[in-house]
Amino acid sequence: MIKNTYIKIGLLSFFSMMVYSCAVKKYVPDDELLLESNNLELMVDSAVVVKDVDLLKIELQKTVSPKPNSKFLGLRPGLHYYYKVNVDSAGFINKFINKKIGEKPVYLSQVEEESTKDLLRNRLENRGFFFSNIASEVERNEDAKEATVNYKIKLPKPYTMETYQVDRDSIPFYDVLEQEVQNSPIKKGSRFDLSAMKLERERIDRNFKEKGYYNFNSGFLIFQADTNQYDNRRFDLFLKLKQDVPSKSVKPYKINKVNIYPHNVVGADSIIKDTTRYAEKNFIQDQEFFRADRLDPFVLIEEGDLYSPTTSKATSRRLGSIGAYKFVNIEYKELDSLQNDSLNFLEANIYLSPLNKRALRAELQGVTKSNDFAGPSLALTFSNRNLFKGGETLNITAKTSYEVQIAKSSQAGLTSTEFELGADLIFPRVLTPIKINDDFFEYSIPKTIVSANVNLLTRSKLYSLLTFSGSFGYVWQANKFVTHEFNPISINYVNPLNKSKEFDEILMSNRFLSNSFDQQFISGLTYSFTYNGMIEQNKRHLFFVNSTVDIAGNSISFLGKENDMGKKEFLGLEYAQYAKADVDFRYHFITGKEQRIATRIFAGIGLPYGNSDVLPFSKQYFSGGAYSVRAFRTRSLGPGTYTPESTNDRSFFDRSGNLRLEANVEYRFPIFGYVKGALFADAGNVWNTTNNGLEGGKFSGNFLNELGIGAGAGIRVDVQGFVIRFDLAAPLHDPSLPVEDRWVNDFANPVFNFAIGYPF
Repeated sequence: MIKNTYIKIGLLSFFSMMVYSCAVKKYVPDDELLLESNNLELMVDSAVVVKDVDLLKIELQKTVSPKPNSKFLGLRPGLHYYYKVNVDSAGFINKFINKKIGEKPVYLSQVEEESTKDLLRNRLENRGFFFSNIASEVERNEDAKEATVNYKIKLPKPYTMETYQVDRDSIPFYDVLEQEVQNSPIKKGSRFDLSAMKLERERIDRNFKEKGYYNFNSGFLIFQADTNQYDNRRFDLFLKLKQDVPSKSVKPYKINKVNIYPHNVVGADSIIKDTTRYAEKNFIQDQEFFRADRLDPFVLIEEGDLYSPTTSKATSRRLGSIGAYKFVNIEYKELDSLQNDSLNFLEANIYLSPLNKRALRAELQGVTKSNDFAGPSLALTFSNRNLFKGGETLNITAKTSYEVQIAKSSQAGLTSTEFELGADLIFPRVLTPIKINDDFFEYSIPKTIVSANVNLLTRSKLYSLLTFSGSFGYVWQANKFVTHEFNPISINYVNPLNKSKEFDEILMSNRFLSNSFDQQFISGLTYSFTYNGMIEQNKRHLFFVNSTVDIAGNSISFLGKENDMGKKEFLGLEYAQYAKADVDFRYHFITGKEQRIATRIFAGIGLPYGNSDVLPFSKQYFSGGAYSVRAFRTRSLGPGTYTPESTNDRSFFDRSGNLRLEANVEYRFPIFGYVKGALFADAGNVWNTTNNGLEGGKFSGNFLNELGIGAGAGIRVDVQGFVIRFDLAAPLHDPSLPVEDRWVNDFANPVFNFAIGYPF
């Protein structure tokens, strides 16, 4: 009842805002009109060829001012609250909202058409369109108290480049400049474009820096365009150096000395330090804080090499990835080299400020889950950094949590307790018996991670699970987009304890579930590939791909012995055998400032073989929940069209499978400040590839009609990347219902999801 009341209040508030936003015209003064829009029309003669007209129009549109008041779903909420506060008497709530989203009205009288046309003409000339014909007109709607300004631009034939060459006056630097011009993206036929010339100067500057020109600056280059040789809007482009450029700016610099300070502490300059010479580098420290042979592979700056900002940045990135340092600072000092007329020298000083060697971190959380379990969680992590003077990090974590089911149901009051102790030992290098060339890991050096963990989970009135797990593997970045994770050794042993009579009855009545819990020993390997293009926030099309392969039982099958039941054992334990692979593909399309359409497709399958008839329970897929199909609670969807005989809260044990398909789409938009909104739709389900006693649970060619589909809306509080998410979703298609009843409309009883972070 309370939920429905909130929904009604929200609808009334939205309807009220819509009415007021449509009625803002009553506040507009009699002699004013609101600026509805600025329209821009580009007209191109059929005989004139102009490339990238759409991009040109977008750029010109940005120069037109003032901008009309912003709209949301056709309304002007910012303008509405401004008028409410500044014209009507307003209460505290209206004043607060106005402070957050209020906007001053933008009137037609504020438009300066001639100034705008001059600005448009200037931008067109910068893009090679000289002598453009620009006209403007105003469309007035007195009834709506609105006006639209239309700008019509007739584009002339642009000026195009005939030749691009170096001015011969730059003779001392001619050969170097000539090489850059030959490799330039500016080619014959390119349109005159000042922004392209700016990018060209920056490109040449970057390339010169990579060739050792430490003191060169893009401002030393100038362009000159000559149209005197042509009468059909063509020009010759000349590149030259400015006069009085310092001589040291046109000389390359070579690294003469590399000094590394592995333990640079502010205020400790007076301490006497020893210098260790290793691999033609000087390691300077008061005592051996970091072994020189362990630190050297992270430093790419070498004596005798030309100065390179790329090498410098790569060195800084690699040193920062060790995990032992708080700051990495690389400074270059120019050395006196008057005796050399063609080459200058630099001294590279690398200052490394360490983190505290030991640290203790505590995390206290309040957890609420989709299955109505809620409770506190406490985790303590002790870290010991640079353990063996080679950047190693030891993390020991102890965690405990207590949850209770708080929903009003027959199972209310059920509890779940968990105790966990784990340790990770991280080596910032490859530990392998095979020698690997350091040049293979040019972008970053892999980390070797050794992990061990023990966990005790107790579900009241059901069971206890004692789990031992361990792994040995590697993590490394191939470049800024691609990450690999490979665990050649991954072991997991689960021992069910204290199974209740009720839980035994559940297992006895469900052969599939019983087999899932029988698999107690898992030994295999995993590999994960991740491509993360989401870091390129300046692009409109963003991609993310994660693919994981999990294979168990192959390596130890050679050591296993067959028991009386025909199953192979290792150290007296039956082990699981399966192959599992999945892929998570995401695509985001940026539609505007803080607006995007986010999509995801997930597909995964696991196939048991040999010792295993089904996947271990911990390796199976499930659907529903805050990060899946949000209109269905966690583990409440599938497999297939299966409907449990009982709707009690323990039926979730059945609702998993070895195949999962899912698709999601979400439109994200700003509301005000840190508050964002979203409209979304999800579809997905899980299935089994074999008959397992669950009616309707097997995958078939009719899987599209077996998808759970839902839609909804959400509010997100996004504070610098930390996101608290609230989503309301209602099912549209429920595969557990009879075929003729699967399309449903139950928006009056939506499913509430609370989560941290975006779903995808």
